[in-house]
Amino acid sequence: MKTTIKHKSKSSSPLERLGEVYIVLLRGINVSGKNKIPMADLRDLLDNLQSQNVQTYIQSGNIILESDKSKTAICEIIKEGILSKFGFNISVIVRTIPEWQKAIEKYPFSTENEKIVAFTFLDRASEIKEIEIKNIDEDQYKLVDDVVYLYCPLGFGKTKLTNNILEKKLDVVATTRNLRTTLKLLELAQ
Repeated sequence: MKTTIKHKSKSSSPLERLGEVYIVLLRGINVSGKNKIPMADLRDLLDNLQSQNVQTYIQSGNIILESDKSKTAICEIIKEGILSKFGFNISVIVRTIPEWQKAIEKYPFSTENEKIVAFTFLDRASEIKEIEIKNIDEDQYKLVDDVVYLYCPLGFGKTKLTNNILEKKLDVVATTRNLRTTLKLLELAQ
């Protein structure tokens, strides 16, 4: 499996941009053999949905694109497009570059060991401002606006700070990206 897949569609000149650059996260594709979507097919779909300069990064639903549509409209268009073409009801989370940068800047824990650092992006800020998750050992988390910051010294395979738990506790849609992926998406978007 390739670690990076890039594809520039239509115009790649900043002078010809049609709109805002967005970082788009899909929840739950290509995980454990479920909801399989080839990235080339996903890029083709997004090209057909009038996105510009579409790029994907690894196989887990990380997309950079340009659009003149709002974040809400992009979520709906992509969600409906994936349902129509692939038959999967996938949650979509969209951020602008400044929102992504702000999330990175607010990370409250050490980033010295990037393998234990992650960001859980929420589809919206939860009305619930504090949660308690028991028996998490040395793991730490902090909810700030529409991001849950994770620090998991024992590794993500053992943590109880999963998307499912956070979604249940906060009544939101959540998807997690590690530090390396989070930084790479910012790099690609810029």
